[in-house]
Amino acid sequence: ENILLCIAIPLLLAAFFTRGQTRSFVTALLLGMVTCLLSSYISGYFTLLGELTPKDSALYISPIVEELMKSLPLLFCMLVFRPGELELSVFGIGLGIGFATFENCCYLLASGAQSLGYTLVRGLAVGVMHIVCMIALSLALIMVRRFRVFTLAGVAGTLSLSVTFHALYNLMVSVPGITTYVGYTLPLLTAILFYWPYRKLREPEGKA
Repeated sequence: ENILLCIAIPLLLAAFFTRGQTRSFVTALLLGMVTCLLSSYISGYFTLLGELTPKDSALYISPIVEELMKSLPLLFCMLVFRPGELELSVFGIGLGIGFATFENCCYLLASGAQSLGYTLVRGLAVGVMHIVCMIALSLALIMVRRFRVFTLAGVAGTLSLSVTFHALYNLMVSVPGITTYVGYTLPLLTAILFYWPYRKLREPEGKA
């Protein structure tokens, strides 16, 4: 909570002096950090309730809880404010960045920066993974809305994409050996692959 206050207060102040997409992005950063804290509470509760090990919790609990919690602010923004496709995607990316930044800060302060390699893994693997999940969820929701199939089944289907990717990453890095290194590179490679469909998806709105 203390870490959240230190980071969130300047951002909250900045939100009052910004407008438009900048304010939306700053708000998304704040919500992403709050979501990360709430997700840790919920995951910890179910871990204790099921008497699970930290590894089991990372494989079975965290992907579902964290992706579900990150999707709620995005769905709320989409349903209540009805933003354009560009605004929705920017809001989703902001949520992912806020979540990843707060989580990395907490891990580094709790465990320490063991080495430069460890720090790079936290940034390029874990941090990028949360952003990639939100990019995937944002793009999927945009496609669902564009093709007018915005239903409960459609939302559940899009959410399953981010949950599956998150769980796959956690599973790969939990196994020692080459699988771990493949898991570390997976988020960054996926982010590179997402760049082109993300850019193409924005073209119609940009031309309009």
